[in-house]
Amino acid sequence: MTQPVTERSEGAPAGYTLRFPDSWWHLDLDPSTRDASIRRRIESQVKKAPQLSREQVDALIRSTRRIAREAHAQGALRASGMLRILPAGSGPLVLSATTAVLRISVPEGQAEDLADLVVAAGMQLGTAAEGTGLPPGEVELVELPHIGAAGRISRIEDVDHQGKPVPTAMRHTLIPVPNSRDYLVLASSTPNVDLADQFYEVFDAIAESFRFEDPAGTSGAADPAAEAAGGGPMGEADKGK
Repeated sequence: MTQPVTERSEGAPAGYTLRFPDSWWHLDLDPSTRDASIRRRIESQVKKAPQLSREQVDALIRSTRRIAREAHAQGALRASGMLRILPAGSGPLVLSATTAVLRISVPEGQAEDLADLVVAAGMQLGTAAEGTGLPPGEVELVELPHIGAAGRISRIEDVDHQGKPVPTAMRHTLIPVPNSRDYLVLASSTPNVDLADQFYEVFDAIAESFRFEDPAGTSGAADPAAEAAGGGPMGEADKGK
């Protein structure tokens, strides 16, 4: 399902396009269908990995449903994920990640400058990490090919999963929406913290494919398919219009 970029401030883009690796699939966020849809998707994936126990499969279904619920509660425009199961000496290695597209608005009276927001985020990360034993995280300004300046926030955070903290690597990319007080946030995460750097490369490749459509519904010349590090060719564009 496609969504507008903003509540359509005058001159704001009409929508966006975003490309994902071919191995990624769109998460169903509709409360009326998502539970059954997610179960079907994961059950089809794990047929290729019969070494997974029923308990492990059910845990994957529950965690994916939780992610979809949270994305919907946050008003996500779109969410996509990947699941790959690899054979390993001590048992199957489960690789998973998600990216949700969120829209936030800077309240009137607060600074909407990207640099100010990134600095504030850095201060919050440092405070939140105190006493947790987790690294403080990292914030930076980056350049996206079709967008220009964007913010990037990376951190390891304990995520509650059925009462148990699960370390999760997160990378959020903040993209200013022209002619508005809005930002789009590409919120990416993976529980595979030992492979965080490799997943960050994939998250960055997704972010670098982002482009806005102008109010007339065009986004300029077609872009050659980008290569996502370790993830194969980028797949069909996800069009949030």
